[in-house]
Amino acid sequence: MTRIDFDPVEAQLQAYNGRDVEAFLACYTDNCVIEDGAGKRLMAGHAEMRPRYHTLFDGSPNLNCVIVNRIRIGSYVIDEESISGRLPGIAPEMRRALAIYHLDNASGLIDHVRFLREFD
Repeated sequence: MTRIDFDPVEAQLQAYNGRDVEAFLACYTDNCVIEDGAGKRLMAGHAEMRPRYHTLFDGSPNLNCVIVNRIRIGSYVIDEESISGRLPGIAPEMRRALAIYHLDNASGLIDHVRFLREFD
């Protein structure tokens, strides 16, 4: 059942900026798929996401994502993001990305993400 008072896209942004892996994962279905802009699977499910995001969050004490623009249409949310503080020493310091989230109709959680990134 979907909770109307819970916005998983906004909640995962807050968890990302707070570098809280468990709160971040709570916004995604257990079997969610994350892809790059070309549709190549980057990771799937909490078991693959947890170590990747632990590494990112632990290694990025100044990590911050700002939403430049957000569009909602049906079960999709599209965020234009400006990301800084990601893994110090890796250029560029400021990154732009688009994230296209799909929300599962049954749970209301994010079940699919496609990232289009300016730099990889």
